[in-house]
Formats: sequence, C-alpha cells, structure tokens
Amino acid sequence: MTQPQLSLFHLARAAQPSQAAPLLILLHGYGSNERDLFGLAPYIDPRYTVVSVRAPIALGQGAYAWFPLDWREDGVRFSAEDVQAARQRVIQLVAEAQAAYQPQGGPVYLLGFSQGAIMSAATLLARPDMLAGAALMSGSATPDMAPADPAALAHRPVLIVHGVYDDVLPIRHGRQSREVFAALPVDLAYHEFPMGHEVSAASLDAVVGWLRARLG
Repeated sequence: MTQPQLSLFHLARAAQPSQAAPLLILLHGYGSNERDLFGLAPYIDPRYTVVSVRAPIALGQGAYAWFPLDWREDGVRFSAEDVQAARQRVIQLVAEAQAAYQPQGGPVYLLGFSQGAIMSAATLLARPDMLAGAALMSGSATPDMAPADPAALAHRPVLIVHGVYDDVLPIRHGRQSREVFAALPVDLAYHEFPMGHEVSAASLDAVVGWLRARLG
C-alpha cells in the first residue's frame, strides 16, 4: 500500500477488498506510539482500512502523547482546554485520512486506548458529522465534552470497555463515560472486565465483535 503523508505520522493497512471500505483510525495511549494499537490490526476484520496514528507530543524515545497529564497521588488529571486543542489535531487528521484512504467517502470509526480513548470520545462528541462511531478502551469521557447538538449523535454506535482493576484510569472513569453517553441518543454498549489498564483477550474480543457488527 502506498502510504500518503498526513499531518501526523501513521501506519496503515489496506482493506480487502479496498473499494468503499470503512476506515478505522486507531489512537494510542499516553507514552506509547502508533505501533502499539497497530498490533491489533491482524485481529480486525480485513474489510476495514486501518490507520494507526502517532500522537503529536514527543515525551521521549518512542513515547508520545495527545495532551499533557498531571500525575497526582489521587489519580491522573487533565484539562478540558488541552483536550480541546488536541481534538483539533484529531479532527484535521480524520479529514486528511478520509481524503487519502477513502476518497469516495464512507463510514469512519475511531478506536482509542486510554488517552486515545479520551480523544476518540471528545472528537465524536464534537464532530458526529465526520464519524460513524467510536470504541473507547480504558478511557474517560467527561461531562464538559457535552455536544452542541445531541440529536446529531442519533444512532451512532459507541462501545466502552474498561477494567475493574484499572489503576491508571480507575473504573469510575469507565462508569462516568457510560453516564455521559447514556444521556445521548447513541447506540451504547458497555462492558467491564476483570483486568487492569490493558487490552485483555476478552476485551479485545468485544471490540473485534463490535467492529464486525458494524459491517452488517
């Protein structure tokens, strides 16, 4: 596959068949990179074009972030302003990826882990016109992400998976995300798993099945 140049570095896997394929954009977590979630590509239905993106803030060798985090004894904090600024980069990236990999149009989904799930939630809530849905793995959606037009989210599928033993973004973040989306007219699926801040075999199965169901 010839890889177009986008504003953020990325890895891509072509769909089989490639004609009018849905586009799945992967957003990694804090301190990781585009190779992390791209490792899930072999498990994702081959009918998806998969694009895994590197976040813009360099933290160190091979480590990147979407926005700064404040690590405290009582948990991780982040500002709504930083999320909003990062969201603009994701919105730009979605438009570029669709133009490059899906020029004839079609559904675009976001799949994010941890900080990437925060970005996926924020982007879907801000721009449901650009996205068909999102899968949020071990992330957080906050009430200040409330959409300007909730009706625009009607029937958008949203999957939330979270670990009961998550010590980075504790389970209260997953349950808060559920509350945020349950108040909106989306098609919500929510699952808790006996895991930490990770992708377990069971949570991956839930994501893979959810993605396959989007194909009809």
